[in-house]
Amino acid sequence: MPTFRAPRGTRDLLPGETPAWTRLERLAGDLAARYGYRRIETPMFEGTAVFERGVGEVTDIVEKELFRIAPRTDESEAWALRPEPTAGIVRAYVQHGMHTWPQPVKVYEIGPMFRYDRPQAGRYRQFWQFDIEAIGDPGPAIDAEIVELGSRFYADAGLTGVAVLLNSIGDPACRPAYVKRLTAYFREHDARLPAFERGRLERNVLRLLDSKDPAMAELNAAAPRLTDHLCSACEAHFAAVRAHLDALGVSYRLEPGLVRGLDYYTRTAFEYYVEGREGQQQALGGGGRYDGLVKRLGGRPTPGIGFGIGLDRLVLALGEQGATDATDAVAAPAVVVVGADPDDTVGRLRIATELRATGVAARAELGQRKLGKQLESAAREGAHFAVILGDELAAGDVQLRDLPAGSQKVVPLAELAREVARGHARHRHGIDP
Repeated sequence: MPTFRAPRGTRDLLPGETPAWTRLERLAGDLAARYGYRRIETPMFEGTAVFERGVGEVTDIVEKELFRIAPRTDESEAWALRPEPTAGIVRAYVQHGMHTWPQPVKVYEIGPMFRYDRPQAGRYRQFWQFDIEAIGDPGPAIDAEIVELGSRFYADAGLTGVAVLLNSIGDPACRPAYVKRLTAYFREHDARLPAFERGRLERNVLRLLDSKDPAMAELNAAAPRLTDHLCSACEAHFAAVRAHLDALGVSYRLEPGLVRGLDYYTRTAFEYYVEGREGQQQALGGGGRYDGLVKRLGGRPTPGIGFGIGLDRLVLALGEQGATDATDAVAAPAVVVVGADPDDTVGRLRIATELRATGVAARAELGQRKLGKQLESAAREGAHFAVILGDELAAGDVQLRDLPAGSQKVVPLAELAREVARGHARHRHGIDP
């Protein structure tokens, strides 16, 4: 028989790993709600044109990394798995007339994204992302709020040493002159350009600054800086963003070479890094302003800004720092229902079900093992109580054993859930039973 494995670039999250993800997802949702962002869910695939038009045809994502779906019918529209969430959220903004809502529309999304990328540590072909978007506010204050929100998320998750890299990449008013200057620079060094980047030179020269080819590092370091070519409006916006971040106490480092990898970005661009972490996976997430994207996807000209934070890389970075949390442990049941009669699985299952209906986390011992083995299993599992079904059951009673304390008493079935709750409260407050 063949041995089946998860597709290359993907992996299974096993039960011992998922609590860490659940904690981060809960943390992200709670934090977003605290800042006034509401949850949105968009499809995991869209029409390919949403990404080609939104992300940009001359980008690594569209040229190299898009998972295209071959339709099984005569449908004319081509589809692709989402490589990032912003284009789909903006498509939803336009489709559902969200421009009529109070502005800005502030939403968040948590879910899987897909890119056909070379797998390595922290980089998968299916990866999870926490995404924040604010659509409809052109001012610098919302930029600062979103940058600070991302920084707080990392801090609340327990990650230390996170730095913010910040840049402005201009807008359609000032970027053309810079593009002309940058094109002339790279043409002077045409012979040093890798073949793929040479092909991009005429189509979208800014993408050369985002190149991952090591041969481009030296050229890009000496390239003209976009911040030296900003118009007065972009300069004022960037200065105001920095002033707001300073007022919030958010530290950042200016990074003139930061352009991000998507065509829709304008003005503010930022990334989150862990200081001292080596390699490309040092970057944990990032985002920026995309004031032209709504119009590109068929809506009215509308400003927007957002970020995407990779949960895979965050979990990896937390592990490297040893920043585990007690809540990451696999939750043990509060109660395990065992019995003196190994064959009475019906009775054990019935009582466990009744406890669950009251909100108690309970597991029934459904194997046909002797009572001693059942109790050993409950203790190893970390349960607080064992409910023991014995002769007392005929009178409507059970034995309730406090496993950590080693004490045991008879409890009427009608009082069982209440007694378990009282025992938990005493345990939480350090009160002896």
